[in-house]
Formats: sequence, C-alpha cells, structure tokens
Amino acid sequence: MIYNTGFFKSRLKKDKLKKISNNLILRIQKEEKVRFGEINLIYCGDKEIRKINKEYLGHDYETDIITFHDTDEKGNIEGELLISTDTVKRNSESYSVTLAQELFRVTAHGLLHLCGYDDKTRAGIKEMREKENYYLKKIRLSF
Repeated sequence: MIYNTGFFKSRLKKDKLKKISNNLILRIQKEEKVRFGEINLIYCGDKEIRKINKEYLGHDYETDIITFHDTDEKGNIEGELLISTDTVKRNSESYSVTLAQELFRVTAHGLLHLCGYDDKTRAGIKEMREKENYYLKKIRLSF
C-alpha cells in the first residue's frame, strides 16, 4: 500500500490511519471473498481530484473518491483509491460525522467498487451504503 498522509498530520496519526486502513482492506477482502493485490490509497485535494476526474472520466467537478481498478497476473484485484481530503472534510461536516468516519466510509466505498459493486442505480447506491456502514461497524471505528 502507498499512503500519502501529509493531509492528516493534525487530525489522524499516520500509524493509526495505516492500521485502520489495513484492517478495513483485510476485512472486506475476507468477507467479499476476493483477493487484493496492491491497493494504493492516495490522498489529494479538490484541485488535484478535479483535474483527474476531468482527464480520465470527463467530469469537470470535485468528488470524494476516484477508484482505478486493475488485476495482476495472478488474478488479484489491484487498485488506486484517490481520495480528496477537502471533499471528505466538507462531507464529514455536512453529515455530522467525524473526519475519520467519513474518510473510512469513502475508503470502504472505493474498495467495494474494486469488488465489483456499482452505484449507478438507486438499488446499487443503497446496497453500497449498507455495506459501507456494515464494514465501518466491523472495524469498530471509534475515535
């Protein structure tokens, strides 16, 4: 895993971020019965994610996460999760949750995309949200 944790120096300790991220990845891997290879968590700001969103997806706006999916030669799921810390922070305030809760909800969301879940329909959105909440409870997210 690759972590760029400079954005969280004052909000979340790097070692705790890595530990919880790892626990979340392992939990989802086990319960979704998938094999993850290299998963890169990359934290950036709105400016960077908007640029990537426009360049690769044709969307000219900020978003909380962009997930890029690949498979290695052994069939393991690999991916990059680009997470906008600016959007995560705004969303945590809007939803009245902690920054950490929103960060790991978004991380779970990206991992679920890697597992094949989609949020293009109401039913898909509902299913993903239920799974996100389930996994947050499973990792006993408490701060």
